[in-house]
Amino acid sequence: MRLGLIAGNGRFPFLVLDAARALGHDVTVVAVKEEASPDLVGAAARAPAADLHWVSLGQLGTCIRLLDDAGVTQAVMAGQVKHAKIFSGIVPDLKMMGVLARLAVKSTDSLIGGVADALAREGITLLPSTAFLEEQLAHEGAMTRRAPGREEREDVAYGETVARTLAGMDLGQTAVVKDRAAVALEAMEGTDEVIRRAGRIAGAGTTVVKVSKPGQDLRFDVPVVGMGTIEAMREVGARVLAIDAGRTLMLDKADLLLRAEEGGIAIWGLRPRDEGSRSA
Repeated sequence: MRLGLIAGNGRFPFLVLDAARALGHDVTVVAVKEEASPDLVGAAARAPAADLHWVSLGQLGTCIRLLDDAGVTQAVMAGQVKHAKIFSGIVPDLKMMGVLARLAVKSTDSLIGGVADALAREGITLLPSTAFLEEQLAHEGAMTRRAPGREEREDVAYGETVARTLAGMDLGQTAVVKDRAAVALEAMEGTDEVIRRAGRIAGAGTTVVKVSKPGQDLRFDVPVVGMGTIEAMREVGARVLAIDAGRTLMLDKADLLLRAEEGGIAIWGLRPRDEGSRSA
């Protein structure tokens, strides 16, 4: 199969590229010029080589043409595109203008969902972002040797309630708590920055809870934690990270868990509350 990879920033696209090639797939990479790492050039050139094209944010018609010319019928979106850039930095082509015109709500999810629908109309099916990375997903219970203690589990339970309320409003997905009090809630700054903000407010000993949104579309919106998350927690002395099992991608999972254990951080997998996430 020739797979299309629409690449944003971070490690995520590199992991998908390597996993897809390891399974024998040819890959055509369409990298978002304003977001994707220049290191994709070297990664794509490694055998077996992948086709690599750079496309500016908003140039949906060009993206579709490149995938279609390569014979792609299935694609994966991997890597973040910053919220602010989506609506302030976008110069839409005609295809993207058509997507924007159909939006009832001007949100990131609705826009990317509209892009997914546009791809489908052109015969390109968007696969779940985790399609080739199942082994990198969180699982239920303790993932580190140290499990959260009794008081930490109470903070996890409280933080989960707060985070799910926040996620249900589509405002953010991360809550940082300490002693059953909400210290900081995620907005547009992202998980790592809200952890640092909580550390400035409450000091060491915080618990970080990140959950999936109700009906989260895993084709383009999978929750992700990476080494940057662990480093931010170590910087401020955070003690516990709780994440949704089966829906949270842990980038470079083995190394991430090792680094967490070195910092005395317990990582705990939550049971997701709803079964409504889209995966196809």
